[in-house]
Amino acid sequence: MTDILNAESMSTAEIRVARAALQSQEDVISFVRRMAQGRCDLARDEQRRRVDGTPASGISVSDIANVFGQEHGGGSSRPPRETNISAEHPLFVELETLCQEISFGELRTLDDQSLENVVQQLSRFEVSQSIERKALFASIDALTTQLVKRYKDDGVNVDSLLAD
Repeated sequence: MTDILNAESMSTAEIRVARAALQSQEDVISFVRRMAQGRCDLARDEQRRRVDGTPASGISVSDIANVFGQEHGGGSSRPPRETNISAEHPLFVELETLCQEISFGELRTLDDQSLENVVQQLSRFEVSQSIERKALFASIDALTTQLVKRYKDDGVNVDSLLAD
C-alpha cells in the first residue's frame, strides 16, 4: 500500500497515481465484499426458510431478488465507479475457494450446523474486507486532502485538473 505519510514529499502526479491505484484496490474489495454479503444473505434466508417451515425448492430468481432487495446498513457515500473484476483476481479466487470449502453451493442440503458455519465464515470474510476497505478510504481521503491543499496553496492549473 502507498505510504501516505510521505504524501507531502510526493509530486502531484505521484499522488494522483497512488490515489488511482488505491481506488482500484477499493473497487475490487468493494465488489468482492458485496458478493460475500449477498451469499451470506442467501444463507441467512435459507436459515429463515427452515425456521418458518417453508418447503424447500430450487432457488428462483424471485428468491434472489427478495433476498438482495432487503435493506442493508448505510453504504459508502462515494459515487459508484465502473467495476470490472477478473475472475482470476486473487481476492475473487479467495472468496470462491472459501465458498467451495464451506459447501455454499449446497445450501439446501446442508445440516443446520453446517449452514450456520457458512453464515459465520462468509460474515467473517465480509467483515475483514470491510475493515480493509475502510483503511483504503482513509488513505484515499488523505491523498485527496493533499491534492486539494496543493491546489489551494499553489493555485489550480486547469490542464493538470483535466488530466485527473
